[in-house]
Amino acid sequence: MKKILVFLGNGNKDSYSGNLADAYVDGATLSGFEVQRINIGDLQFDPILHNGYRDIQQLEPDLLMVQEKINWADHIVFIYPNWWCSMPAIMKGMFDRMWLPGFAFNFDKVAKKLVQRLTGKTARVIIVAGSHTPFMTWWKFGDYTNEISHGILGFAGIKTSVTALGPCERVEQPVRNAWIEKIKGLGAQGK
Repeated sequence: MKKILVFLGNGNKDSYSGNLADAYVDGATLSGFEVQRINIGDLQFDPILHNGYRDIQQLEPDLLMVQEKINWADHIVFIYPNWWCSMPAIMKGMFDRMWLPGFAFNFDKVAKKLVQRLTGKTARVIIVAGSHTPFMTWWKFGDYTNEISHGILGFAGIKTSVTALGPCERVEQPVRNAWIEKIKGLGAQGK
């Protein structure tokens, strides 16, 4: 049975991103997948690297739990709003703190190469844009999905697909409902 971790990167569970996370969980659960969910707003951790990577800060229990659930999962779904062409700062801070050698990757100093520690896993990144279509955001500002899909997940060996929705603030409710059904369908397929 496929194990799916759904991660809501918006601190507000009552947001449209939260509704999409609910829909994905519902679809995946109805299809019989084993599903766990993490809401970033429920986590307690310091998102700031106070000394950069010179001194690794001890990980808080919630960050260790996120690492455990990522190791547990076959498929990971990250859902978050696009704020200033990136993920919310708290989510980026989480990755800064926990996406470390020994967990996500290692550097083989003898062979002088990267060892990806999360290969065999897949991910779906669902990004919700507020005021622009995903294409217009890309056209004006460049690839806002590169950071998570390649720089973070891909770096660790996770094969990633991206679904971008928007502009959720400028569409009628039937369109928003259709997007919720689309995400529920992805959950039902475990994609």
